[in-house]
Amino acid sequence: MIINEIHPKKENYIQLYKRMFPYIKRYWFRALLGILIAIPAGALEGIIPFALKFYTDNVLVNQNLFYAVIITIAIPLFTLLQGVLRYLNNYMNDWVGRRITNDVKSDLYKKLLSFEPEFFNKNNSGFILTRFLSDPEQAANGVIDNLKQLTTNLFTSIALVGVLLYNSWQLAIVAVLVLLSSMIPLSKMRKRIKYVSEEGVKIGSRILTNYNETIGGNKVVASYNLKDYQHKRFDGSLRDAFDLSMKLTKFVGWMSPLMYFIASIGISAVIGFGTYLIITKQITSGSFVSFITALIVLYRPIKTMGNTFTSMHTSVVAISRVMSLFDYKPKISNKPDAISINCIKDNVRFENVWFEYEEGRPVLKDININVKIGESLALVGNSGGGKSTFVNLIPRFYDVFNGSIKIDGIDIRDIELSSLRKNISVVFQDNFLFEGTIRENILLGKFDATEEEIWKVIKDAYLAEFVETLEKGLDTQIGERGVLLSGGQKQRIAIARAMIKNASIVILDEATSALDNRSEAIVQKALDKLMENKTVFVIAHRLSTVQNASRIAVINEGKIVEIGTHAELMQVENGSYKNLYYSQFKKEDTAVL
Repeated sequence: MIINEIHPKKENYIQLYKRMFPYIKRYWFRALLGILIAIPAGALEGIIPFALKFYTDNVLVNQNLFYAVIITIAIPLFTLLQGVLRYLNNYMNDWVGRRITNDVKSDLYKKLLSFEPEFFNKNNSGFILTRFLSDPEQAANGVIDNLKQLTTNLFTSIALVGVLLYNSWQLAIVAVLVLLSSMIPLSKMRKRIKYVSEEGVKIGSRILTNYNETIGGNKVVASYNLKDYQHKRFDGSLRDAFDLSMKLTKFVGWMSPLMYFIASIGISAVIGFGTYLIITKQITSGSFVSFITALIVLYRPIKTMGNTFTSMHTSVVAISRVMSLFDYKPKISNKPDAISINCIKDNVRFENVWFEYEEGRPVLKDININVKIGESLALVGNSGGGKSTFVNLIPRFYDVFNGSIKIDGIDIRDIELSSLRKNISVVFQDNFLFEGTIRENILLGKFDATEEEIWKVIKDAYLAEFVETLEKGLDTQIGERGVLLSGGQKQRIAIARAMIKNASIVILDEATSALDNRSEAIVQKALDKLMENKTVFVIAHRLSTVQNASRIAVINEGKIVEIGTHAELMQVENGSYKNLYYSQFKKEDTAVL
């Protein structure tokens, strides 16, 4: 599943806001308070235009100094009150917006943790980060900001329209008609904004991927002199981002000048008609001044409506993308009636198992094998034959295409995922260590392990001597992905993590192939300890390490072509295992010479 293939449902604004409502509901009091504060904050915009009528008629025309004193005191006080209300409104909305953003991010992260490996195989890190970090930010903050903006503008408009009607209903009709006509261009913008927004996500994710690749692959970049190449790719992404932003400017930029033009027509019409009404004594000069001031203030949010609409629709598109992720059902999940298992008592059986990553290109073909509890099965064969796929199916990193894998006679698809994986320890070729200390990484196998248990696995993993040389011992920081450790040290910490988990099944996926001979020898001793009294599936690069396995299965082109003990397979004339064995030892002898 490719993330950009998760298409948002066609939902309208109301449906999408309804889906965001549960997040708003958690903070409904502050959210409602923020909206309520926006009402008087917006309505107070009408105070100055309203006051100008009395000032013009009573102070400038009738020269009443009492009104002059009252108005000059009242206007700063009302403005101060409006400023306080706007501050409280902004604070409340920012608080609610950030809390909602965190909640959406938290729920999306939980959803991300449920996705199968195929998801991460098919999507680059930049796109994942954009969809799971940037979209929630834009969606959640946009909801609150838009509600605040709409509420403030609505009550500002209501207050100002009230001032217009109070001063002259005739002029108000002219002004409102012009105002409504200015809304027409907005209807043309929706599809264009959606297109630009979606393309922006793709380009933004590419830029993030450029950064991630440079950070993760810094040694490759340096050793292959790829600075210019990487910089050219990054510049290309920046150019695409620039071109796209200019498209949005081109789409939206003409709206503000158009709004200004329409507003100027309205003001000109009002001035002309207002002059006639003054001359014919139908309105006073104060009413006209108040009306013009209210109209100019009213047109201010209208003139910027293009940007407001763009922001609103961008937020809605982000909400739609977020909801599409929530709606996606991971391919690997628990059945409603999934059962829990405490341990593995009898066997692990593959029955007629077929698997394919791409349709029509099977990687495993009709695999049938039964591994009894306490046995060790070594998987060998040519690269690309399906060995890693074989072991990845046991903890359900992927589901079989056909057939079944059963533990104690139960199809693993009927077992609760957490229960299944609790009984399986995996040591990979390139084990992932988390940023933190040695202790923290080992305890990932068993969070409530005692100090005695920790030190036992440290000794069994041949880590004790190394840990004792460290000033902070187990509490030594290892850096991101264990960058401060050697390959052998990382593997032994991963083995200690698997040991302390004490799972019934152990999977070793070429756990020593990336190590030098000295490191491999130490790690192999640690692995031997890990495998004691366990059911083991091991993929080995060097055949010398699997000679003592209960059985060895040779997998070529997705099929088990031979199976037996080392001694049995060495007796097969022109056998695949025998040929592999001798060819490998011949290479090693040549290397020594």
